[in-house]
Amino acid sequence: MSKFLTFEDRLIIEKGLRENKSFGAIARELGKDRTTIAKEIKKHAFDLKSGYSNYTYNSCIHRVSCKMKNVCGTYCTRSSAPKCSICNKCNDNCSDFVEEVCQGRFKPPYVCNACAQYGKCTLKKYIYNAEKAHIKFSENLSESRTGIMAVEADLFRINAIITPLIKKGQSIHQIYVNHSDELMCSEKTLYNYIDSCFFEVRNIDLPRKVKYRPRYKKPEFKVDKSCRIGRNYEDFNKFMEKHPDFPLVQMDTVIGEQGGKCLMTIHFVETSFMLAFLRDANTSKSVIDIFNLLDKILGHELFDKLFPVILTDNGSEFSNPKAIELREYSVSGKGCRRTYVFYCDPSKPYEKGAIEVNHELIRRILPKGTSFNNLTQQDISLMMNHINSYKRKKLNNRSPYETFSFYYGEEMAKRLGCSPVAADDIILKPSLLKK
Repeated sequence: MSKFLTFEDRLIIEKGLRENKSFGAIARELGKDRTTIAKEIKKHAFDLKSGYSNYTYNSCIHRVSCKMKNVCGTYCTRSSAPKCSICNKCNDNCSDFVEEVCQGRFKPPYVCNACAQYGKCTLKKYIYNAEKAHIKFSENLSESRTGIMAVEADLFRINAIITPLIKKGQSIHQIYVNHSDELMCSEKTLYNYIDSCFFEVRNIDLPRKVKYRPRYKKPEFKVDKSCRIGRNYEDFNKFMEKHPDFPLVQMDTVIGEQGGKCLMTIHFVETSFMLAFLRDANTSKSVIDIFNLLDKILGHELFDKLFPVILTDNGSEFSNPKAIELREYSVSGKGCRRTYVFYCDPSKPYEKGAIEVNHELIRRILPKGTSFNNLTQQDISLMMNHINSYKRKKLNNRSPYETFSFYYGEEMAKRLGCSPVAADDIILKPSLLKK
């Protein structure tokens, strides 16, 4: 139960004051201490300068006997009035003004809500109003909770932990997962501190904090549309309804410089684990060669277990699905099936959104426009080891490598050329591959 008074509580206080109840009586009704009621009234009551019918506000001690005229001088707007004491500007302009203060303000109930003279008084009144009191309380509460509640030593300690890791390309979430006991604050607080410029790093140093509008990408030329017959996204959904237990694999291409080397990426959606293979050219044959190599490394049984169904886009490099689906593929179409290949609808990359999101991590290390021509498969494997060791919130703060090893065994990950990287050694910046 909240220790603060609610708006309903304040309405009861206002009603009790109008009925001239004591603080003790109001407190018993609310189940509070009487001092709580007294403090509430003293803190949130407000001044009201008002008179009564036909009499304006005037708190001067001489107001009854005063006969002064023309107090405002030549600028008076009521020069025809019999005396200045009936003017609402009298107290502000008269040199003889002496304020009279009602002594009732200095003893309980401290306010004029139930005063018998309220309708005949032209002095400054002291009023408690539930609505205004609650608004003032809410503003004070909100203001008290803003700002940074941290000493300089704490900020210096947190800065020493997060700055080196952010400079390696790690996100706040990754750092928080691995150092929550040392940081001793929430993940949101870290973002607030960075927003307030309390650390050496700024928002611009965070990989996803600042975004730029993507440039227009010219549509790529597609070939062999007949390969997609019976393999479109609608067919894929029907297939998955019949085989809901099949783990999904998504496949795509990451382009470096136009016409140069490129990557083929394979993403295991269930575990967020990703493989990447360097290719000399973006051709259909290079894709088929990679799958044949994987089939040989893993063996038929493990390959079938890992790749039951593949979803990819309409790129020309994926335009020979039968060669991917079948072992010992021939022109006649005979061969042993090892997987099923399906295609997203044209211009709808979100249908394989998981792999597209994971490509953002690759682009932190290999930004768009970067040439892959000087890279080797060993460089790409190193990059993927760092990415697969990067912990994800959706995996319950485990890394894809840990999750993949849990499902398929660490031996399977080693066969694929993958190994873990210590959390604080992860680098997701171009410096990882600089030689």
